[in-house]
Amino acid sequence: MPIQSKNPATGEVLKTFKEISDQELEKKLALAENAFKSWKKTTFKERAVLMKKLGEYLKNHTQEFSKLQMLEMGKTMKSGPIGIEKCGSLCDYYADNAENILKPEPLKTDKKEQYVQFDPLGIVLAIMPWNFPFWQVYRFAVPAIMAGNVGLLKHASNVPQCAEAIEESFRAVGFPEGVFQNLLLPASRVENLIRDTRVAAVTLTGSEKAGGEVAKVAGEEIKKVVLELGGSDPFVVFADADVDKAAKTSVHARLQANTGQSCISAKRFIVEESIKDEFIKKVVEEFSKLSVGDPSDKNTDIGPLATEQILLEVERQVKESVSLGAKVVYGGKRKEGKGYFYLPMVMTDVKKGMPVYDEEVFGPVMPIVSFKTEAEAIEIANDTRYGLGASIFTSNIEKAKRIIPQIEAGNVCVNDMVKSDPRAPFGGIKKSGYGRELGTYGIKEFVNIKNVWFG
Repeated sequence: MPIQSKNPATGEVLKTFKEISDQELEKKLALAENAFKSWKKTTFKERAVLMKKLGEYLKNHTQEFSKLQMLEMGKTMKSGPIGIEKCGSLCDYYADNAENILKPEPLKTDKKEQYVQFDPLGIVLAIMPWNFPFWQVYRFAVPAIMAGNVGLLKHASNVPQCAEAIEESFRAVGFPEGVFQNLLLPASRVENLIRDTRVAAVTLTGSEKAGGEVAKVAGEEIKKVVLELGGSDPFVVFADADVDKAAKTSVHARLQANTGQSCISAKRFIVEESIKDEFIKKVVEEFSKLSVGDPSDKNTDIGPLATEQILLEVERQVKESVSLGAKVVYGGKRKEGKGYFYLPMVMTDVKKGMPVYDEEVFGPVMPIVSFKTEAEAIEIANDTRYGLGASIFTSNIEKAKRIIPQIEAGNVCVNDMVKSDPRAPFGGIKKSGYGRELGTYGIKEFVNIKNVWFG
């Protein structure tokens, strides 16, 4: 089947790609294997020189790459450049810090000398999503390659032009052939690729279902895997919070500059009963300021959903929730005309058993759940099979610190929204996956932690 690049704002097919043959795939695997043999022997300084060049390349191609992701998955030109620049900062962070993070760690034992060293594993296969088509890929590739590994990318089938541009970025700045390669493959061919003995490890960012399938195959092959899956992040607002700040932040947290199509978007808004009406009023005011439309217009805040399937799923989740008693207090319908546009909405009277409470909603839908006690807020926050991130808004920092250990999530932010940072570990628990990306922990996911001693 051909791989299509399709504009979600218009429905137009932009470009069609042919998936690579088995012979072409074999050539790429052999090239990656040979590249690793030499790349792992390079020094951190040699790797850092190239990584700095990559960071500069990304900053110089910000507009070009922003346009590509706008055309293929609908991210607005207003928000796109920020994400590309963040990729450049990621390159700089690991270029500056990888050697220090991965230097041998001495141990004080009864041996003459003992230390832990970190050796690269080999070929890391990345199965990446469409929602942040550049950031998600560089987030895996930069630390993995700085650690001495090489990368193979199986990107989402709706962003093939982004995938090709990423491969070209490594080639353009002088990385050796085979250090990073893009594979135009359908999902049906991933299992055999994971089982190939030359692939040392796998990383996936995507759905819970895809994560389970990849983990099963990797487990059977006894291969390291990192999974960053779905989320249904709670956004808890206590009565003592700065409600104005909480409301403004909640809108950004829900949309994540991506029409709500993000695993770390806040998706359940848990608000203390006494301030619920005030919070809703302020949220509606914030939403009403945002423009929905052509993502190529730099004044547009909210673009289309990435595919028709996503649009239909959001409509189903909203419709079923309303039938079960949820009330729409603002927005919430498909935008007339071409494209996969869905207007942002606010819902109240949301309860367990409704799709907008139980499921991950990949769209600009804000369900509000009220609570009366701190214990109830914590219970609702944890009442999800996911555990990626959480936000807590309160002026009582001691209360926040008391609550944080009770929140089942890999990231907790107080008086702020959940977002990733190259310097800090990122990942989740429960059905949100396992393993970490970014920071000092992320670069150590794909290394052999080797204990060495001299007797």
